[in-house]
Amino acid sequence: MTMEHCHVSASGPSAGSLKMLLEMNPFSSQLLGWGLMVVAMMLPKLIVPIQLIHMQSLKRNRFINALLFVLGYVLIWMVTGVFMIAIIIMLNLLLPMSYLPALGFMIVAIIWQFSPIKQQCLNRGHEHWTLSAFGWPAKRDAFVYGIYHGLWCVGAGWALMLFPMLLPTGHNLAMIVVTIIMISEHMENPQLPRWNFSLRLKLIKILIAQTRIKVQQLVTV
Repeated sequence: MTMEHCHVSASGPSAGSLKMLLEMNPFSSQLLGWGLMVVAMMLPKLIVPIQLIHMQSLKRNRFINALLFVLGYVLIWMVTGVFMIAIIIMLNLLLPMSYLPALGFMIVAIIWQFSPIKQQCLNRGHEHWTLSAFGWPAKRDAFVYGIYHGLWCVGAGWALMLFPMLLPTGHNLAMIVVTIIMISEHMENPQLPRWNFSLRLKLIKILIAQTRIKVQQLVTV
């Protein structure tokens, strides 16, 4: 989702450069790219709540309830994407091809990463809802559950999501790193909301442990 530039769009803030920037990077295309990125990055984080919905739903309603949950979740991220894309366009207009916006938001992301507010959002993301068993209330509960789960995920990860998209280059690599961090921190148990300088790298620890086990198995064979 990096912004494309030409000599006009990179000439500095003006009506002409904004028009060219939007022609080269249509808002609809940016929003579509955002949606695809959210689906690719966030679906692994939804395994546990989808399993919860599966256990609470009647067999005939499991698929539709899980789908409504995902739709509610994605809806929140798409609304967030509208504001984030607007910020990205504005910063690309003011500072085209500059690393300064990314650097600034990296500092914000680091501060937010260890803040009690983020920990509170992560804690609320672990909430397990009780769904109604039948009819429209069951579908409504699944959709609303997705909305609330999306709100807490946005609260926890908005800064991490925005930082890579402001990079003039290296966007894909940065998004991979961010995805690993976001999945890892959602695997951690809830903690007391306070300033906490824990890196929350549970996924990486698990991968390292599994790799060691496999290496040991190969050596002993």
